[in-house]
Amino acid sequence: MDGSTAKTVHDIFQSMEYGPAATSSTATAQAWLDNHSRSLGLFVDGKCIRPADRQSRSLADSKGGNLCSTVCAVEDDVSQCASSAVKGHKAWGDLSCHQRAKVLLRSASALGQHGTCVSELCELCEVSCSPSSLIRLLQYYSSWAQLRDALVPDWTPLGVVAVVTSDDCSLYSLMLKVLPALAMGNSVIVVPGRSRAPPTLLLAQLFTGAGLPAGALNVLTGSDMSLCARVAQNANIGYVAYSGNKQDGVLLCKSTAGMGIPVSVSPNIGARCPFIIFESADIDSAVDAVIEAAFKKKREVHWVLCVQESVVDSVVARLGLRMAGMKCVALHSDGDRGLVDAAVRDAQQQGATLIQSCAAPSSGAQYPPTVLCGAAPSSPFVVNPSPGPLLPLMTFRSNTEAVVLGNHSPHGQAASIWTEDLTLALETAKSLSVGSVWVNSHSVSDPCLPVSGHKDSGTCTDGGQEGLYQFLRPSSSSSPLPRSSPVSMDYSKFGTAASIPAIIPDDSNPASAPKVYLQFVGGKPCKSVSGCSVAVQSPGGASVLAYCPDGGRKDVRNAVEAAVKVQPSWMKKSPSARAQSLYSLSKGLEAKRRDIAGSINVQTGLSMDEADKEVELSIARLSDWAAYCDKVQGGSPALPQSGSALSLPGALGVVGVVLPDESPLLSMVTLLGAAIGNGNAVVMVPSEKYPLPALALIQVLQSSDLPAGLVNIITGSRDQLTVALATHSVIKAIWYWGSAEGCQYLQYTCTSPLKTLRLSCQKEDGGKDWTWSHPSLLEEMWRSAVQWKSVWIPTA
Repeated sequence: MDGSTAKTVHDIFQSMEYGPAATSSTATAQAWLDNHSRSLGLFVDGKCIRPADRQSRSLADSKGGNLCSTVCAVEDDVSQCASSAVKGHKAWGDLSCHQRAKVLLRSASALGQHGTCVSELCELCEVSCSPSSLIRLLQYYSSWAQLRDALVPDWTPLGVVAVVTSDDCSLYSLMLKVLPALAMGNSVIVVPGRSRAPPTLLLAQLFTGAGLPAGALNVLTGSDMSLCARVAQNANIGYVAYSGNKQDGVLLCKSTAGMGIPVSVSPNIGARCPFIIFESADIDSAVDAVIEAAFKKKREVHWVLCVQESVVDSVVARLGLRMAGMKCVALHSDGDRGLVDAAVRDAQQQGATLIQSCAAPSSGAQYPPTVLCGAAPSSPFVVNPSPGPLLPLMTFRSNTEAVVLGNHSPHGQAASIWTEDLTLALETAKSLSVGSVWVNSHSVSDPCLPVSGHKDSGTCTDGGQEGLYQFLRPSSSSSPLPRSSPVSMDYSKFGTAASIPAIIPDDSNPASAPKVYLQFVGGKPCKSVSGCSVAVQSPGGASVLAYCPDGGRKDVRNAVEAAVKVQPSWMKKSPSARAQSLYSLSKGLEAKRRDIAGSINVQTGLSMDEADKEVELSIARLSDWAAYCDKVQGGSPALPQSGSALSLPGALGVVGVVLPDESPLLSMVTLLGAAIGNGNAVVMVPSEKYPLPALALIQVLQSSDLPAGLVNIITGSRDQLTVALATHSVIKAIWYWGSAEGCQYLQYTCTSPLKTLRLSCQKEDGGKDWTWSHPSLLEEMWRSAVQWKSVWIPTA
């Protein structure tokens, strides 16, 4: 055609210039908003409602225009929603497993039909979303709804579950909490972040239209995190699951402390994740992947590039080539620009060199992709990454250094490893303390794989069968924490006053003096650092039976140091080797049964027959845990995409255990066996009232083949030692049986760093019955001592 200006295919390939950007339509989402008059209400009892006299907040779209408004719920709305959720739970629970599965499958079909509307609405709200991934979630959890009674028969739903997210949480992360809760028969109240409210309301409308009973899924919107505390405070709520940034998660934990409601936290936004390139990697593929992960995808995590020294020059050269011509990346807000500029200046002052795709504009909420070469692990811009498109680059020499760099972070969400050596990849994956490891890939996920929060990245497990148990409880047990109102207390003064006065034992007449016991730290009996002791009274309080050490913060420090030294090697032992050690401990207890039964008799006032029965149950319980050691294993689940994946169970690390007064020996060996059977080390605080059975067990521990430092026993004031455990940064989990004030203190304090808590309020009427042997109760205890890791291995 003469005079035509259209370019031929040959011309386009010669110039390789950008074509016109594809315009995306949002007409379907706009029509849905118009249908609601761009004024979104609450979703309660299966319908959208907009109560009168409520404040509202405007929500801007991705271009800064007014998109819609959302209602700020008040106390009356929370009460109405909770009542609706209780009715919805009954209606949802009355359905058979097959009927619930059919509803979830119909919801997947409805989402497929209206996927365009969901995608467009998420685009307008700047929410990360893929309808296909949500459909996969629905299909996966519909199968679990079908099989619940067959595969988890001795467990029951919690009732009403509250799912809370921050304003930067993805829709996938939200649904990863909502759908397993629904599949197990719970009803759900969702409190989304402000910009997440429109797509969440749309999904609730779609699910209800697919047959979900009214009240089974409710959505409350508000102005800030105070709404979450009001929802948790409602007596009908049985569990709170949070997903989002850590700041809001910490605020939620502190605001709900003392309410008697369990809260799980998954801070999956803003984590620092290592991207490790070994010399055996396909460098071109690795560089392409790191650019996509760090600069092109929506940044929910901060990547740190770790490159082996032998290939760092090649990687830097390829980064420069790939980044040439890349456009500036939009920042979240104008205020982020100052943080990015400060981080770059700080990096240059510390000797880092920059690789930038173009010159940074003088101002504005945008910045070019930037690699900071020569970063040090302790640099502020590495430890506390800025919100912009900055990628620190560090080097390592050996595989061991790569693991050290990868673990040099308070977060443990994920890591990406690049190497063609499969043995190296698997060894590195097992050594990294993260929930997901991607080999020659990144940012892959599927709900069939369980992923636990490691370190500051969470206190629960999501995905797979393991992720279901946070929304279930054993049918034969009740909630360990009674619902209550928080106690007014000064957290800085908790545990500062000893409940039993410490004394220095009088050794002037050794023949008549009560026996002086030692505590057990680092595999050796020893005195407390303070040198003081506390008196152990007879059951009636008429006489002093013995003196035991009055341990404190320094004793906990010494015990944790000993535990940290031995725990990694203990965890690497095979499950069968750990089982044999537990069997050996059981035999040692059998050999000392009369002496230990005597200590129970003297200390607690039980008859010799009752004391002997407790010893017998303790011996059997240790054998139970030994048998469990090689029965709970990971696997390789089938994936919908090509490739393979491994699901690996692992230890928590060092666990602090504060023991109850009930059944002092049986409770101790129950918690001890579950912890060390999974590869953990323990620091145990015996019953303050009945410490002698635990101290008598020290002789058995000394003669066993358990490594020194694996089990540490410290006696003294329960509250003082609880404070020492809670404030120690190395302890990963605390299992606590004690006062309501102690439970509240731990919920408030154990947020930075995050600790996995298992809390039980000790009751005056006898408390927990430790003689149980129901399989689901043993399974619950065992699962609380495990965390899970997924390893992704792509194949052609």
